[in-house]
Amino acid sequence: MTVSLSGKNLFLLHIKRVEQIHPGGNFSVSNDLYNKNPSQIVMYSTEYCPDCHRAKKFFETNGIEYLKVGLENNEEATLFVMDINDGNRSVPTIIFPDGSVLVEPSWEELRIKTAIPTETL
Repeated sequence: MTVSLSGKNLFLLHIKRVEQIHPGGNFSVSNDLYNKNPSQIVMYSTEYCPDCHRAKKFFETNGIEYLKVGLENNEEATLFVMDINDGNRSVPTIIFPDGSVLVEPSWEELRIKTAIPTETL
């Protein structure tokens, strides 16, 4: 059976997923979605992307909280990512609170951006 979600139901499902990733977290999800200056790190990704898995592992290994937004069945997220990336659906697209964006970053690029010392890796 295939279930199609859109609009409010997709948003509520997304909030539930964020709560599962960050139980009890104090996140302003609605203000940070599709925002070029979020209050937290926001990663737009897909489930099948190896670069997305690497970025997720980097954040989790280093205890860095982030909001994960999936592009699957999410037209608004897809259009937002394409707007940022000159029409390309490049993932992960990671937006930081300072407004900077990393697209398909390496582990080293993430380490430099988040100021994680090399010796902690």
